[in-house]
Amino acid sequence: MENVLVAGANGTTGRHIVNKLKSSSNFNPVAMVRKEEQQKQFKEEGVETVLADLTQDLRHTVKGIDKVVFAAGSGGKNVVEVDQEGAKCLMDVLKTANIKRFVMLSSMGADHPESVTDLKDYMKAKQNADEHLRNSGLKYTIVRPGALINAEAKGKIELKGKLNKQGEISREDVAQTLVGALDDEAPFNTTFEIIEGDTLIGEALSSFNS
Repeated sequence: MENVLVAGANGTTGRHIVNKLKSSSNFNPVAMVRKEEQQKQFKEEGVETVLADLTQDLRHTVKGIDKVVFAAGSGGKNVVEVDQEGAKCLMDVLKTANIKRFVMLSSMGADHPESVTDLKDYMKAKQNADEHLRNSGLKYTIVRPGALINAEAKGKIELKGKLNKQGEISREDVAQTLVGALDDEAPFNTTFEIIEGDTLIGEALSSFNS
């Protein structure tokens, strides 16, 4: 079993990620949380935790960790401090930790933040974090979903390096894609976009050619 650190474990998508990892036969989730009450709740569910704030020292978070999923977000309140600098700080700590894979939850539009009206600062922060990951030397996968919705999982997606169209996708299907991207056979050192589609998630990942 590989230990997977989930940054943003207490978020809506993060919770799905933790649950997917829990039910996996290959991974053991380690939930990174900011508050002791969140830590207590995960422990009651039998999930290992680490107490940490992305704006503080993160060196203690990577002990015994094999892979990482970054799904943390500030909800638009501190995009530079959390979504950008917090992500970058965690990557920098991981450089000396022999991490096998870093899977980043990004967003469609992060390549061209200037074209987005409402979330320009957020998209710019994601763009900067993604670029830092590409240059980090870590083995990575950057997943850029369309609009996230709280709907029932379909289990099927459309996945391309660049979709060139908008679309929605359930948070649970995004979580399943992120967990799938942790697999040793999944594509790495690549970036792709996903929306709801007609291809099974595992099949979409295995057939992707960057």
